[in-house]
Amino acid sequence: MSQSVEPYSVAFARYVRNRRLFEQLRPGDRVAVEHQVRVGLRTWTVRTEGTVVQTQRVREGLHYRRNWDDPAYADQIVLRRDDGELTTVTLDEYSTLELLQRAEEPSASDSVSASSASQ
Repeated sequence: MSQSVEPYSVAFARYVRNRRLFEQLRPGDRVAVEHQVRVGLRTWTVRTEGTVVQTQRVREGLHYRRNWDDPAYADQIVLRRDDGELTTVTLDEYSTLELLQRAEEPSASDSVSASSASQ
């Protein structure tokens, strides 16, 4: 029961697409992330959907014998799932990020009416 290993170029192309979309995400966007979960020798794919609460790049400290001036970063998305649960997903080369719906931007008339209502 061996799994086929995809070429590095395919994983890198997916990473580039994910990174570009990650940079465009903003709170309120609805996304789906498909990622692999590994425990021991078992691997399975999970799809997580939710509304973006926050995106962040965090410095990792998990690399063995890495030079102090050569930091490694991970892209993380904090999602609010449909049941209200908050979950954090860290993107890697096996993740697939998909934008399901953009957050609605307030129109100019909405911002004018909101500012006049506060006065």
